[in-house]
Amino acid sequence: MDFAAVPKLNDVNIEGRRVLVRVDFNVPIANGKVVDDTRIRAALPTINHLINSESRVILMSHLGRPNGKTEPEFSLEPVAARLAELLDMGEVMLTDSCVGDGAKNVVQNLREGRVALLENLRFHAGETANDPQMAKELASFCDIYINDAFGTSHRAHASTVGITEHVRDKAAGFLLENEVKSLGALMGKVARPYVAILGGAKVSDKINIIKNLLDRVDMLIIGGAMANTFAAATGGKLGKSLVETNKLPLARDLIARANTKGVKLLLPSDSVIAATSGSTDTMVVNSKEVPNDMAAFDIGPVSAKTFDEVIGKAGTVLWNGPMGMFEKPAFSDGTMAIAKAIAGSAAFSVVGGGDSVAAVRKSGLERGFDHVSTGGGASLELLEGKILPGIAALIGK
Repeated sequence: MDFAAVPKLNDVNIEGRRVLVRVDFNVPIANGKVVDDTRIRAALPTINHLINSESRVILMSHLGRPNGKTEPEFSLEPVAARLAELLDMGEVMLTDSCVGDGAKNVVQNLREGRVALLENLRFHAGETANDPQMAKELASFCDIYINDAFGTSHRAHASTVGITEHVRDKAAGFLLENEVKSLGALMGKVARPYVAILGGAKVSDKINIIKNLLDRVDMLIIGGAMANTFAAATGGKLGKSLVETNKLPLARDLIARANTKGVKLLLPSDSVIAATSGSTDTMVVNSKEVPNDMAAFDIGPVSAKTFDEVIGKAGTVLWNGPMGMFEKPAFSDGTMAIAKAIAGSAAFSVVGGGDSVAAVRKSGLERGFDHVSTGGGASLELLEGKILPGIAALIGK
């Protein structure tokens, strides 16, 4: 995809016009309050730019999976309240529905420099079905359409793809533009050595990205439970560790591909093990010698030190996936060590994927990264070399 061809927010005349923005406000909510407003804050540069330009700002998002039904627990009301606080304005008007007469009246009466939020898009089955009628009705609310929801741009939905067929002026918001610029940079000429760090539970979840990266990187570090499958594929004894036994041939094939392409593939040499994931009674063993009654839940200190040294010499670093069950204190050291190593390196660094991004935020080292992606599945698919429908729709592809 030619990312340079994607129209940008600064390319369109927005002053005084009705601007409909697809944002990603799919945030955690508890007891009627937003628990983590990171995604809301990420959209503020675009929203504030529109407000300052005296645009009439209409925002739309999904929340959770209500499966086409109106479910009060998935209402965007808490989001509207938190957004009003962040914008320091009296009220962000929330419509009763994302389509229909109620939404239409709110949009028609919206003053310049004010903000309205359409109720949850997924209260209507037409959103995920990319229903043409729903897309057309959403488009009728605006003069300009802005996609600033990178996290949903890998889905061909009414609010990301269908709507673009009914709006002449469309562009990427600042968040989407930054995501495409930063992640797209990894697909071109980069500073060497280029080191990719992949973790997570399953090799099957990362097959395509591994294959794509083997044509680009100089070194590939594998951690997390997926490293168990690679260890087992090379003769390791993994005890009760999670191993995708049906993917052992694939793991051996990927190791062979890396060798053929001259890519150094690094696996953990030691692991933190325990009887169960809930245990705090841990020990460190050779990654290929896990006792029969134990399981590996994190990389060990020797592996962390080795990976740290590699990262320290890198020119470019991509990280996707934790090194272990970082959400549990007993198995968080490996992932935190990787976060610290990347944040302290001089390399151009990008982290993508929900769990690894959560780990970075938990570490408090977010500012040490050049780019922290807001899109889990979207960032993964982009790095796999796929064309994201929501981005392609902006340039008519």
